[in-house]
Amino acid sequence: MTAESIEITLPVPPSINHQYATVQGRRVLSSAGRMYKQHVGQQLWLALSQSPHKRALMHRLRSEPLALSIRFYFTSPLRRDVDGGLKIAQDALCEGIGLNDNRIVETHLYKDVDRTNPRIQIALSMAIQ
Repeated sequence: MTAESIEITLPVPPSINHQYATVQGRRVLSSAGRMYKQHVGQQLWLALSQSPHKRALMHRLRSEPLALSIRFYFTSPLRRDVDGGLKIAQDALCEGIGLNDNRIVETHLYKDVDRTNPRIQIALSMAIQ
């Protein structure tokens, strides 16, 4: 983590089929989705609390347009869509640090395979305008 960006490795989010549940005819975030967001928030605050750049970084994140880059590492190349985890990962990241995700003006998604260590690597930085 620098004064320019947050970079963090997190678990792969639940699949889109496991992110939401239907309750009384309404789509709501499932318990798996809520647990994922909570875990991401905890990991973010842990990483931020250890960063000497926390104050400067948070100031810039709250005042500038943002770019989000997510590299998904799945166990199989065809098992999941690259965009299926975008929304929950973006929401979890932004909610975890108290930002509205409408501040993100640029998004980059990548899909790779790592059979033994599935994960996502996220970078949130200032967008180049």
